Amino acid sequence: MIGLSAYNILQRTKEVGIRKVLGASTQNVVYILSKDFLLLVIISLVVAAPVSWFIMHHWLQDFAFRIDISWWVMAIAGLLAFAIALATISFQAIKAAFANPVKSLRTE
Repeated sequence: MIGLSAYNILQRTKEVGIRKVLGASTQNVVYILSKDFLLLVIISLVVAAPVSWFIMHHWLQDFAFRIDISWWVMAIAGLLAFAIALATISFQAIKAAFANPVKSLRTE
């Protein structure tokens, strides 16, 4: 995810520079760069949580001492994945937002 976010932000360096010159705040730039990745993380959690619950439920039924998987286990895993993705992407986005917009626009 670090590599993908770094590559995406590198491709959008000129866009970030133009937004900064036109008066966008750092928070706005970080939001714009982060929302696409975080949306993908949310979609993957919505797809993966029921599938993983179903597989784990059937696998755990084969044991002599059976347990049920609670909903909060999937919620904690989802929140942890979301937090890791947010931290990873925000680091790259903040670094791009604090960069000097003149240097990014001077390349062409």
